[in-house]
Amino acid sequence: MTRRTFVRSMAAAGALVSMPHFLKRSGVKAAHDLSQPALAQPFLDWFGVDRALIERVLRELGSRGADAADLYFQHQRLNTLVLEDGIISRASSHIQQGVGLRSVVGDQTGYAFTEDISLPSMLAAAQTAAAIAGQTRAVAPIALNDTHMGDLYHVQVPWSEVGIEHKLPLLRQVETLAEAADPAVEKVRIYWVDADERVMIARLDGSIVTDQRPMTRLSLHLTARKNGQVQTGGTNIAARQDLGWYTQERLKRLVSEAVGRTLILFEADHPPAGELPVVLAAGASGILLHEAIGHGLEADFNRKGVSIYSDMLGQQVAAPFVTVVDQATLPHERGALNYDDEGQPCGRTVLVENGVLNSYLHDAISARHYKTPPTGSGRRQSYKHAPLPRMTCTFMENGPHSREAIIRAVKRGIIAETYANGQVRIGAGDFTFFIKNGWLIENGHITAPIKDCNIIGNGPEALTRISMVANDGRLDTGGWTCGKDGQSVPVSQGMPTVLVSSLTVGGVNAS
Repeated sequence: MTRRTFVRSMAAAGALVSMPHFLKRSGVKAAHDLSQPALAQPFLDWFGVDRALIERVLRELGSRGADAADLYFQHQRLNTLVLEDGIISRASSHIQQGVGLRSVVGDQTGYAFTEDISLPSMLAAAQTAAAIAGQTRAVAPIALNDTHMGDLYHVQVPWSEVGIEHKLPLLRQVETLAEAADPAVEKVRIYWVDADERVMIARLDGSIVTDQRPMTRLSLHLTARKNGQVQTGGTNIAARQDLGWYTQERLKRLVSEAVGRTLILFEADHPPAGELPVVLAAGASGILLHEAIGHGLEADFNRKGVSIYSDMLGQQVAAPFVTVVDQATLPHERGALNYDDEGQPCGRTVLVENGVLNSYLHDAISARHYKTPPTGSGRRQSYKHAPLPRMTCTFMENGPHSREAIIRAVKRGIIAETYANGQVRIGAGDFTFFIKNGWLIENGHITAPIKDCNIIGNGPEALTRISMVANDGRLDTGGWTCGKDGQSVPVSQGMPTVLVSSLTVGGVNAS
């Protein structure tokens, strides 16, 4: 496997296409109606297709002997704003719409997509996708059955109805708070994104799933100058929420965290280099769990024999107090999903239970391969992509220790608090992460801030070296976006404070 850049805190914009059928016809009132928990015939309102058309295309998809087939309709409207130096330096709105058609035979996938949601165009795409199968088979009439929409992220007002006049005052407020926070702050840059995504998945087995997926993200980047030195820092928050989520308290906390992270860098120094105990701070350290361990537990890597975990199901891979979970059903989280992108209901998958490797993350293909139920982990970036096993909200559960006890247990080491970038070799799990903010621990006490160092290790080895897990677990609220095989999807991640007995720290030579 080639090395890959780890999870990015950036949303991807879609391609600009024509206005979708339901927006042309229905206007604002229809968007209100679409925010309700269920619709009798959502495809009529969302994409301007009917049951007869869906059945006709599905039958074409399955006509060459497919084991499974599906249609993935998607419409997404994504808006961005950038406030910089007191002015809006960029504002954009992107819309993407289309349908992806998939035919599955064994472990093989035939895939095609089209932006033209008409019968001739979809039939042509279906014939392309179905060519993966080598036989001809009559498909019986398909009885289509609607599945009610979930309620994990129901919002009062969809983002498609929120104008810039409602968003700009929030950005101005954040700017004012940041500029007033400290005289050293000399530049403020704010990035805003909101999205209203609507998907419909129709499968050869007759099931139809619809989901309306809101998303919002606010990022604050600061430049500060003090005594001739310049430091940069920031933070961001994201969720499947609406405008009302941006409370005064949440905005003040965002600014306080960004300013604190930036100004502490004036006092920070590089840590000593070498093999040291590393305390992974609660929350954002979930990035290391996601990248160095989570990807190795995605079933496609194991089915293909790429992952180091391929033959380790049922084996002890960590201490008995280590439990790792992927759970999409956390309301309003960035990585939350009612249904995955294959139309499977999402839930809770215990990957490592009491230190034992318990499960992989499965899409429908890997589930058939392993003869196990899907875990609701089939995800795709858009209708242009076939689904893959992916994480949603990945975290480590609380352990039996306290943060204070973990600090006291370290004679000389560091706390890794915030992360700027990194690389991971998914198969072997080798990783390098750049630590932007952290702390030095000496004789069981936090003594000084540190900055700009690397931690280097191996995910499976680091898992075995976890010697303490605290009871302060939390999810990080940042706008994490995971990349895999050229596809990006939103995720959440988190963990409690964890002590890894030894990792390589790239700082400065110890005196």
